[in-house]
Amino acid sequence: MPIGLISDVHANLPALEAVLADMPPVDAVVCAGDVVGYNPWPAECVERVREVCDAVVQGNHDRNVETPHRYRANRMAEAGLELAKAELSAAQREWLAALPRTATLAEEYLLVHDHPEHQDKYVHPGEFPTLRRYLDDRAGVVIGHTHVQHEATVDDRLIVNPGSVGQPRDGTAGAAYAVLHPEDRSVDLHRTGYDVDRVVDRIEESDLPDETGSRLLDGR
Repeated sequence: MPIGLISDVHANLPALEAVLADMPPVDAVVCAGDVVGYNPWPAECVERVREVCDAVVQGNHDRNVETPHRYRANRMAEAGLELAKAELSAAQREWLAALPRTATLAEEYLLVHDHPEHQDKYVHPGEFPTLRRYLDDRAGVVIGHTHVQHEATVDDRLIVNPGSVGQPRDGTAGAAYAVLHPEDRSVDLHRTGYDVDRVVDRIEESDLPDETGSRLLDGR
């Protein structure tokens, strides 16, 4: 029962479509949050994720569509949320607001955007072993938030971040995703290219910060 894992789509429709086209056959697709933010296709990505995903948990950008000012210290984040607030329908905003913080996959894997206990806390690859204490009754956990693709096994528990579909920050360009194999507690990490120039052009047309597009070129 392979499960496709996506996270941090961040309103990047070309990247999302490329991932879905590249993904091998799976029995389900799940999203570890942050469907919107940063990039210029918030409404389209909400609809596509709703169409293809069997489970979605709420990310920090999903939770703050109505309050872009909370990201005033980060103009790229604030601008992406302002665009989402302007372009999403009332029904789409309500769907994002109602997303759960956690979900369960294959009856034994935890799905959460950030940290199992501390909302908004980043869990970087070097900190993966610290999640073991939350997995006594779990086979593993799927997280997002850092935009850094990584997997590790700690005491036979699988910990995986599939990376970011729409805005990787691990120094590798291309849209990231993963495929979980629950039966043997393994995961395959994937990367695929897409038309970044299309995203850059749309960002310029949308008056979003130029860096929102330029950072996609090298995954920074």
